[in-house]
Amino acid sequence: MQTILTDFYTLESHEKTEGGSFISHIRLNKDHDIFKGHFPGNPVTPGVCMMQIVKELTEEFTGSKLFLKTASNVKFMAIINPFETPDLQLQLDITENGEDVKVKNTTSFGETIALKMSVSYKK
Repeated sequence: MQTILTDFYTLESHEKTEGGSFISHIRLNKDHDIFKGHFPGNPVTPGVCMMQIVKELTEEFTGSKLFLKTASNVKFMAIINPFETPDLQLQLDITENGEDVKVKNTTSFGETIALKMSVSYKK
């Protein structure tokens, strides 16, 4: 998988459920340079990085290069500290219709939901 977030995360595993969702488990690299600046002494995973991870995983599962069209209902619900909660689960409900790809995402660690969003991409 090609990524602009080099060494930011590792895709540990993924599976497609009977309902058609993709469940991915990733591990954040707590030593990545991004966390040295965001924020020093109190690392927080940037929301834009989480949105990029969703895009990259969707590209992996669809086999298509994607471009973001719209993002709606983006809700950051918990802080993701890579030292405390580096292991994340992402559920991606992907719907393809011609050149359009829609994704509903829920990202969590343990029982805590950290991010919910709906995005639309163009192939």
